[in-house]
Amino acid sequence: MNDHTPRRFKGSLLERAAPSFHYAPAPIEDAPAAPAAPAAPVAKPAQKRVEAPVAQPETAPAPVPAPEPLTAPEPMVAPVEPVLARGVPVEPEPQIATARPTGRRMAPLDRAVLEQGGMLMPGAAIGPLAEEFRMVKRQLLLTARAVAAKDTAKAADRARMILVCSAQPSEGKTFCAINLALSMATEKDVEVLLVDADFPKPDVLPRLGLPSGPGLLDVLAGSVSNVEDCIIDTDVPQLSVLPAGARSNSDTELLASDRARAVIDGLAAANPRRIVIFDSPPALAASPASVLALHVGQVMLVVRADKTSEGDLRAAVNTLDACEHIQLVLNSVSFQPGGRRFGSYYEYGEEGR
Repeated sequence: MNDHTPRRFKGSLLERAAPSFHYAPAPIEDAPAAPAAPAAPVAKPAQKRVEAPVAQPETAPAPVPAPEPLTAPEPMVAPVEPVLARGVPVEPEPQIATARPTGRRMAPLDRAVLEQGGMLMPGAAIGPLAEEFRMVKRQLLLTARAVAAKDTAKAADRARMILVCSAQPSEGKTFCAINLALSMATEKDVEVLLVDADFPKPDVLPRLGLPSGPGLLDVLAGSVSNVEDCIIDTDVPQLSVLPAGARSNSDTELLASDRARAVIDGLAAANPRRIVIFDSPPALAASPASVLALHVGQVMLVVRADKTSEGDLRAAVNTLDACEHIQLVLNSVSFQPGGRRFGSYYEYGEEGR
């Protein structure tokens, strides 16, 4: 075969040499089947690649904290419960201010009797008498506060117990005791208990127009167990009255007993806002006054300007010297006609300013 021999085959070298070696090569048409074989292994890894990304999104949602946004409002709701719980205990406040023992009585003051006796009228306009007792009560309240600041708790309780007394009868002690109680009852931070301790001649209830009933002597004698049950609440806010009780021939001895000390101390200790005012017998006319001075923290000794002598005043102070704080109040002072009295400034009109 030379260059002039016609070329019958234009295939590959193997195809051209096949006739010489009696080898029959596979038809050219079957050749494409060979590359089909690697297609199968290519499909398998393709499936693996598809499966891998599918598995990733399945595990991806697991770490998402879906419940957390739902629990976020819970801390906001939780504080509301304590706030509501704290709002509920507002109920005890009216109990402290208005709750009364079951055995107490309630009676209104007789305004006509008060006016007839020349007493302060609850809710009336400010006049000279109201201003004068404003000055008197202020000194007593300041003394009680000063004692509470520097002395023991027991001394502070006793400083809130005031004995209103005089040297002799008819010097105005009951008049001053009632008006002092009415004036103190207008204070914003106190409650007043007026005790009729003039056992020989009790006169507080008639001057207020209140009914009689068991009182302090009944408790000291043991016929009444609880002194709070004997207290009469009035229609004047923050004012109550304790009657003297059944008359006894041993009133001084009852006052000097250990039971009396416990009962009287309990009147002040029962309520830290309470001011206890005792209207006692005259110091030089009956012995209970000197014994009552042992139980109280202050004495307001009423001196009548046109009657009380200097000798009686000194003797009364000596009789009441068991109490450390004794203050004098000058009663029945006369003024010149037409002269301006203390407190009359409230009566001025616009032209007098």
